[in-house]
Amino acid sequence: MMVAEDNGSFGRRSATSRAGFFKKLYTEYGQEIVILGAIIVLLIVVGSYNPRFLSVRNLNTIFAGNAYIAVAAIGMSMVIITGHIDVSVGALIGVLATISGTIAVSGYPVWLAWLAPVVIGAAINMVVGILVAYARIPSIVVTLGMMSILRGGLISVTGGDWISGLPKSFMISQLKPFGVPAPIYFMVALTLLAAFWMRYSAFGRSLYAMGGNAEAARATGIPIERRTMIVFMIHGAFAGLATILFATQLQIIQSTVPPNLELTVITAAVIGGVSILGGTGTVIGSTFAAILFATIGSALIFTNVSAYWLRAVIGTLILVTVLVDVMRRRNKR
Repeated sequence: MMVAEDNGSFGRRSATSRAGFFKKLYTEYGQEIVILGAIIVLLIVVGSYNPRFLSVRNLNTIFAGNAYIAVAAIGMSMVIITGHIDVSVGALIGVLATISGTIAVSGYPVWLAWLAPVVIGAAINMVVGILVAYARIPSIVVTLGMMSILRGGLISVTGGDWISGLPKSFMISQLKPFGVPAPIYFMVALTLLAAFWMRYSAFGRSLYAMGGNAEAARATGIPIERRTMIVFMIHGAFAGLATILFATQLQIIQSTVPPNLELTVITAAVIGGVSILGGTGTVIGSTFAAILFATIGSALIFTNVSAYWLRAVIGTLILVTVLVDVMRRRNKR
């Protein structure tokens, strides 16, 4: 009898521990799980309606073709978690793509054309970070100004010309190691590295403290101004990495700013679970959200629904996500 009772107690404890594990998992990654589930459901449902939706070519378009948005959203997530925002990222990627393509066709080493967007992106956003952190100008104001400068400067200098004749060695996004497009490797590796760094490093954890309560974070010894500047620099570097994936997709680069790119990147971060008020969220969620947008857009095409509905769907998701975030914060209070 004692053995039976012990076995029963052990079974109850095991069931309780499993329930606790899943509850903790959902508490920490609930938004990410929901988005991943939505992607899987879309693939199954639309694939059943139109099998061509699950073709290798279309899946490559969904995952590899939009990897640059996911990479840009990693840096954006960090900025929003600290309580700031950057609406100039689309203009920045447009400028960096033009610079990278110009270097590539000018006879310079390919590695320089890849390195330049990362370094220049970090340098430009360092200026933004200094104005936000030390001059205490709201980030929305600084980045709106930077967006106008970058957009106007790009058109004034290039006139919207196309850059063609890009060397084959420059086209890193067209590589397929082991049959998998290179952008997918970049997207997965950068997402996992950033998630690990933000969760387990002192610097990464301090970003959540800064976004949750900046004054309390300052009281614990966190150098708010310096870390704000560094976060913007990191964001600029990720924008540079996203630029490489974006600029090397096709054989030409148009010297203009991709339309609505900044909104897409910000939306990926917010719908991915990053609170627009700062302090919570993960970069894994932003990557899943970027993939979800691409999946929805492709699903609309394969089900003969106007692609213009994508913006309406994304707008609805934004409103629902922000509403849920506000209600969650009120419940915590």
